[in-house]
Amino acid sequence: MTTTAPRPAKTTPTPFTERFDPRLLAALGSFCISLSSVFIKVSHASGSTSAFWRCLLALPVLLALAARERRRTGPAPRVLLPLLAGVGLGLDFVLWGEAIPRVGAGIATVLLAVQVIIVPLLAFAFLRERPAKQFLFAVPVLLGGVVLAGGFAGSGSFGPDPVTGAVFAMLAGAGYAVYLFLIRLSGGQGGQAQSLVLATLSAGAVAVVLGVPSGTLDLSPGAATFGWLVVLAVVGQLIGWILISAALPRMSATTGSTLMLLQPVGAVLLGIGLLGETPSVVQLVGCAGVVAAVCFAGRTRRG
Repeated sequence: MTTTAPRPAKTTPTPFTERFDPRLLAALGSFCISLSSVFIKVSHASGSTSAFWRCLLALPVLLALAARERRRTGPAPRVLLPLLAGVGLGLDFVLWGEAIPRVGAGIATVLLAVQVIIVPLLAFAFLRERPAKQFLFAVPVLLGGVVLAGGFAGSGSFGPDPVTGAVFAMLAGAGYAVYLFLIRLSGGQGGQAQSLVLATLSAGAVAVVLGVPSGTLDLSPGAATFGWLVVLAVVGQLIGWILISAALPRMSATTGSTLMLLQPVGAVLLGIGLLGETPSVVQLVGCAGVVAAVCFAGRTRRG
C-alpha cells in the first residue's frame, strides 16, 4: 500500500532584509550614505543636480524591486505618507548637496545630526513616545557641538563659506528628520520598496521645483560628473536607503537615529582621508560633542 505525503503548507517568504538584525542594516546603510558626501563633492554637481540624478538613476532598480515586492506581499498599505516623506528627503538632498562644497563633506554630514533632536520630538508630539531622560540632558551638548562644528563660534573654520554651508546642512537635517519620521509611520512588514519608490519620486520632484527656477539643475552633466552621480545613486540611494528603510520600522525612533550616527562619523573620517579636508580644532571638538551627545541620548532602556 502506498501513501501520499501531505503537501507542505504554503508560507509567505520572509523578505531578505528581515533575516538580519535591524541595527546591522541601519549601520551598513549609514556607512553607504557617509560615502555619498564624498561622491557629491568630487562630482562638482549642484545640490539640485545631484538630487535629481540620484533619484532618476535609482528609479529603474527601485521599480523592479517594488514590482517583485508587490507580487509577493500585495500593494503597499500606505501611499500618502511615503510621498510626503519624499518631500523631506528631497529638501535634504538638495540642501545637503549645497552645504558640502561650502563647509566640507564631513562637517556638512555631522550637522545633519540635528535630526536626532527633531525625530524624537516628532515621535513625542504625534505618537506620544516619551524620549529618555538622557535625551533631555544631551540636547544642550548637541546644540553646542553644532555651533562649534558649524563655524558659528568664530573664524578659522574649514570651507569657503562655512556659516552658509552650516545653515544649509541644518535645514537639510530638518528635512531628513521629516523623512525618517514619516517613512517609519508608513512602514510595516511589507511595502518597503514600494514606499521607497514613492519617496524617491517626490524627492526628484523637489529637486526639479527648486533647481529649475534657480538655474542650478543641470540635465546634461559631463561624463565625469555623471559617472560619480551613477555611483552616488547605486551606493547612497539604492543600497543605503533600502537598508535604512528596511531597518527603521523595526526600531524605536531614538534607536534608529542613534545608529545612524555612523553616517557623520564616517563622513568626517572619509573627508579627511580621501578629500584632504582639514577642519579646525574647534570644529573637531564640536563634532566630538555632537557624537557624544547623540550616543548618550540613545541610551534608552527600550533599545
